Amino acid sequence: MGSTANGSCAPTEGVAAAGATVDKEVDFANYFCTYAFLYHQKEMLADRVRMDAYFNAVFQNKHHFKGKVVLDVGTGSGILAIWCAQAGARRVYAVEATNMAVHARELAKGNDVGDIVEVIQGSMEEVVLPEKVDVIISEWMGYFLLRESMFDSVICARDRWLKPDGVMYPSHAQMWMAPIRSGIGEKKENDLESAMSDWNNFVEDTESYYGVNMNVLTKQFREEHEKYYLKTSLWCNLHPEQIVGAPVVIKQIDCLTATVDEIRTVSSKFSSSIYVDRTRLSALAGWFDVHFRGNPQNPALNEIELTTAPSVENSTHWGQQVFLLQPALRVNEGDVFETSFSMHRSKENHRLMNVDLTYELKLASGNQVPPCSSKTVASTVKAALLRSIECEMCVHACICLDCECLLECEQLLSKGEGILAGDQAARKIAYHTVKPQAAAS
Repeated sequence: MGSTANGSCAPTEGVAAAGATVDKEVDFANYFCTYAFLYHQKEMLADRVRMDAYFNAVFQNKHHFKGKVVLDVGTGSGILAIWCAQAGARRVYAVEATNMAVHARELAKGNDVGDIVEVIQGSMEEVVLPEKVDVIISEWMGYFLLRESMFDSVICARDRWLKPDGVMYPSHAQMWMAPIRSGIGEKKENDLESAMSDWNNFVEDTESYYGVNMNVLTKQFREEHEKYYLKTSLWCNLHPEQIVGAPVVIKQIDCLTATVDEIRTVSSKFSSSIYVDRTRLSALAGWFDVHFRGNPQNPALNEIELTTAPSVENSTHWGQQVFLLQPALRVNEGDVFETSFSMHRSKENHRLMNVDLTYELKLASGNQVPPCSSKTVASTVKAALLRSIECEMCVHACICLDCECLLECEQLLSKGEGILAGDQAARKIAYHTVKPQAAAS
């Protein structure tokens, strides 16, 4: 399964683009440092969907842990390592890169498993264990599964330390995408226009008071803010009724066999049948699920799933990633939305992702909307922005989805539509939006 037990992973295994090595200090500042704070750990520990899934996976499959040696990759507060020990593990090696290791060690001791859980502070790629392990457990998933690229470290640990008949927790993962309707795109367009209005006032004042013409930078300012507001994915917890077309699996990962090369880039061509009539398709949403199945030779007695799909009651801190389409498309039941999707690691920061989308809409009538290509980046926004209203049913600013009338908006809101729950401006994945090309003559 890869390199020898006493070796370290190849320098390129934790890197995304072009095989270049990553500066450890820069990587720590960009990624690891936030995990050293209890407030950050608390956000994850308070996620009941996350916690319930791992708890049930461990305690409903104790046969995988009783008398076994376990490796917890990125242990954080040590909660997974503690559960493994409580489930009967003989030894648990809990590896943590940050000073959170100090708290994890204290927590293990405080829960009477300090003699079983050995917390090791260091990089997983460099840590040397005294023995091979029967189980590797890790909560490595980032936004839309692969942001943060932590799975690289899990793969490294697996190839170095997992026994040939060992088990991965989780064992499998899937990435999903679906077309959605939401008013968030119009809200972001309004935010962009507001920023441009503020810039124009700034340009006038600067020339009036100080005699410097800043207008020569207006184009660059707009491009910068278009990227921020319209071409960067958005974190949302969506309502299931905002999905307007059949969700599609775009990537499947077997954690026991996957390689880093297989996850550097995710590419998929897929189609989704629209099942909502007379609505607007304004974005694509992406989410993931992971499964705890054991392995074919040693399967789980009780298979557990952790999903981050849009949900009324079971939202997670991962939420969903929303990729805006510019402009939004009018769709009807029976239309088919075809997409070519590509996600790859950013050259500037291998833990972040860039996404390219190409899409077209095939109407149920047999006609076809001209294709959109990521080679043509939208440089202007629509002149006619949709109305934004303050909704008394919700503490958030809600956007009318179809905007034919206020009544329709209220009807949608009464079903949970348009409520931008958790819109925290946590834009995590940069991507390129697109503009419809002129139809071929």
